[in-house]
Amino acid sequence: MNIRLAPSILAADFAALGAAIEAAERGGADYIHVDVMDGHFVPNLTVGPPVVRSLKRVATVPLDVHLMIADPDRYAAAFVEAGAAMLSVHVEGLPHLNRTLAHIKELGAKAGVAVNPSTPLLMLEEVATVLDYVLVMSVNPGFGGQAFLPSSASKIRRLREMLDRAGNPAPIEVDGGIDLDTVGCVVEAGADILVAGSCIFHAPDIAAAARALRAAAGQAAAARHGASPR
Repeated sequence: MNIRLAPSILAADFAALGAAIEAAERGGADYIHVDVMDGHFVPNLTVGPPVVRSLKRVATVPLDVHLMIADPDRYAAAFVEAGAAMLSVHVEGLPHLNRTLAHIKELGAKAGVAVNPSTPLLMLEEVATVLDYVLVMSVNPGFGGQAFLPSSASKIRRLREMLDRAGNPAPIEVDGGIDLDTVGCVVEAGADILVAGSCIFHAPDIAAAARALRAAAGQAAAARHGASPR
C-alpha cells in the first residue's frame, strides 16, 4: 500500500487557507486533514461545517475530517453534506460505535475510528471488521505542534496485527508530531496515512516540505516491504 499524506490545516494560516491547500497539493497531498474541536471533548475550538464547505470548493483532493467533538452522531450528516469524504470519530465518547460507523457509511463517507494515546486497542475489537480506517493519535488531541509520543509505534504495530486478524486491510492513519524525524518509525510500524501539520505549514516552502516528507515516507515504506525505493 502506498503511503498517503494528509496535511493538517490546524497548523495553516487561516487567513490564507486556499493558498496553503494549493501549495500542499502541489507537494503531493493525498488528502486535506481537517480537525474539528468543540471545546468539550478536547480543550480547543476550531471549525464547523461552513469552513469544510469552503475548503471543499478549493481542495482537489478528498477532505479527511476528524471529529473531536462530544456528540458526533448529531453533526455527522452536516459534515458529510459539507464535503467530508472521510469522517473519523473517537471511540472514547461513543457507547454505540457500531451504529455511528454504519450511519457515516450510509451518508456516503468513509467511516474511521480515532483512538487517544491512553486508550487501549481492546476498545476497537468489536468493530475491527467494519471500520474503514483507524486514526491513531500520537499526541494527546487538542493542540497542534506537540511532540510525538514514542509508544505510538508499538501501538501501530499491535493495531495492524489486530486488523489483520480480523481480515480487514483498513489503513492506519497517524496524527501527532509527524515530521522528518518521526516519519520513519511510524511508517515502519505500519502507518499508511500520515497527518502532518507544523512540519508542512510552518515551513517556508509548503510544497517542498510536503515533498520532503513524502520522500522520507517512501524510503521507510520501501524498507518496511523489503524493497528498494524507486
